[in-house]
Amino acid sequence: MTEQLRRSAPRVLPLTDADVPTAVDTLARAFAGEPFIRHVIAADGHEERVRRYQELCLTRIGMVYGRVWGADGGRAVAVWAVPGEDPTPAFAELAPVLTGLSGDRAAAAGAAEEALAPYRPQEPGWFLNTVATAPEVQGQGLGAAVLAPGLQEAEGAGYPAFLETSGEANLRFYERLGFTVTADVPLPDGGPRTWCMRRDPS
Repeated sequence: MTEQLRRSAPRVLPLTDADVPTAVDTLARAFAGEPFIRHVIAADGHEERVRRYQELCLTRIGMVYGRVWGADGGRAVAVWAVPGEDPTPAFAELAPVLTGLSGDRAAAAGAAEEALAPYRPQEPGWFLNTVATAPEVQGQGLGAAVLAPGLQEAEGAGYPAFLETSGEANLRFYERLGFTVTADVPLPDGGPRTWCMRRDPS
């Protein structure tokens, strides 16, 4: 009964430093095979590159400038960029490292950013940088649970929420959370289709 209760109501909390190693592992495993990540990060040593990329984006950008929630000790995690916080200095500082992690896919990564830029929001809002659930705990509602606090805060403050996904199978999941597709972008250089989505406050 306790396990059943835990699954029906996951405990979601702001991510702590103690949760970071598990959260990084969750993100690395979830995104190592993801179409967009495969397109923009080199195949050579791919999994380690993805792990380092996710670690930097989580600890140096998400947890400093955004909002991050986790569940199950970091086996589910959602990272948001939020209005009023400008991570540009961190991105500028990390740019050489992130470019190095892209390796021979750096040009493709730049082209993908340029292709998506016209469809990104111009007004303030919450932007979902990433969300992931460890494979062994998928199907327990943790993904929706870690997204809920950010969606609730955006809604309460009257802000829209935005995201991008290159997984067509994800669209229905996000639509159930109130998102709608605003653009369907075929990325250049043989990149994957990427969908931009928006959720307006009610």
